[in-house]
Order: sequence, then structure tokens, then C-alpha cells
Amino acid sequence: MLFHVHIDVQVPHGIDQDMLKQLSEREHERAKELQLQGKWTHLWRVAGKFSNISIFDVADPAELHEVLNSLPLYPFMHVEVTALCRHPGSLELNK
Repeated sequence: MLFHVHIDVQVPHGIDQDMLKQLSEREHERAKELQLQGKWTHLWRVAGKFSNISIFDVADPAELHEVLNSLPLYPFMHVEVTALCRHPGSLELNK
């Protein structure tokens, strides 16, 4: 199943900057793993924000939930999820 996911990271004021740096490094590693597994198929930064728009390709909503919960910055995320399906007018054939 394909999911459009909008993630806004809302880091609390006063967070320890070294801890935030470590979490961010772990976040990048986890995102890389998920991309190499084919689960996180697209990742775009929203210009000027600590935010991204992503496409995940996972088995079902439960797997998406597990994937999102595995992200080190998840406790600081506001997440909006939209399930996607192929549009009949899409030129992407046989996908």
C-alpha cells in the first residue's frame, strides 16, 4: 500500500542540542535503511521548515505505524497520513 505522509518535526524549546544532534544522526540512518528496503520510496524536504513530504510503500497501515514509530524523532513529530491508490488516468502502466 502506498501512503502520502506529511511529517512536521516540533522540537521542544530548551532541548539539549547534543541530544538533538544524536537523534538527527540516528534519524538519517534509519531513513536510509528504510529507503534501501524500498519502504520509504520518496522523501522531500519542505523548504524553510523542519518538515518533509514522503511516500511509503508498506503492506498495510499497521506496518506504516511500526515504521513511523521506529524513527528516532517520532516523539517530536506531527504526522498526517493519506492512503493512496493508482489513478485510472495515470500513465504509469503496470505498476
